[in-house]
Amino acid sequence: MSQVLHTPPPTPDAVAPVPADHDPAALAARHGLSVSGARPSLPEYVRQLWARRHFITAFATAKLTAQYSQAKLGQVWQVMTPLLNAAVYYFIFGMLMNTSRGVEDFVPFLVTGVFVWTFTQSSIMAGTKAVSGNLGLVRALHFPRAALPVSFCLQQLQQLMFSMAALVVILLAFGVPPAASWALAVPALALQFVFNAGVALVMARVGSKIPDMAQLMPFLLRTWMYGSGVMFSIHHMTGPDSGLPSWVGPLLQVNPAVVYIDLMRFALIDSFGGGMLPDHVWAMAVGWALVAGIGGFIYFWKAEETYGRG
Repeated sequence: MSQVLHTPPPTPDAVAPVPADHDPAALAARHGLSVSGARPSLPEYVRQLWARRHFITAFATAKLTAQYSQAKLGQVWQVMTPLLNAAVYYFIFGMLMNTSRGVEDFVPFLVTGVFVWTFTQSSIMAGTKAVSGNLGLVRALHFPRAALPVSFCLQQLQQLMFSMAALVVILLAFGVPPAASWALAVPALALQFVFNAGVALVMARVGSKIPDMAQLMPFLLRTWMYGSGVMFSIHHMTGPDSGLPSWVGPLLQVNPAVVYIDLMRFALIDSFGGGMLPDHVWAMAVGWALVAGIGGFIYFWKAEETYGRG
């Protein structure tokens, strides 16, 4: 009786490797394919963002135009909103709490602080919802996601320009003469824009993962505002006769919001002298802009491939 020898089935360890021609990774590499939505290198990301500069500008302008499209007064609210805020703060702090005591040109002082603070506050609030509030756009189109928070900051800068026109009228109406120092407002606003964009990029990444952050931010920003000398003079409130510890004044004056507000007051208001500015104020303004701008951009870029997923 003959015996038939059967070859035993191969064990898992004996399975032949997939030929290189059938390996998906090898095939993709051979044909120049890459992972969809993969994060580009930082220099390439900057290049892509610069290539979309026209989209960023057009998107910011369109959002600004549509912001008050349903209101009867339309774009007038771009100026009326910060003016009404300034009027409320003047009534509460200038009249009831008498924080105007010892502050020359208090109305220009207050309006300048409100306008500059509103620029930072609105930029950060818009940045917090830049990704989470535009998921349809993020999931439908391929573009560097940093374009969204940057465009929202640009929108707030455009709106500030309307407010600055009203501020000039207020300065002239209260007897503040035009001066060459008004030109300093340009670099001050440029540095503030970089700072705002950096913080907005950080909050855009945080807000994309924690949607509730948009509900918490108004409380955090309001607390920040009260420590930023928007409605009062830090120089006067923390002076030798204030009864506060000597370290409180210098600590408040390194606050980035205080730095940019004081720079604008120094540029525009003749009675706001250099003695009211913190030491090395321009160095601090540049430093805050670089730390927030570069740090925020890198922090946002590191999560580029995660936005709109999950």
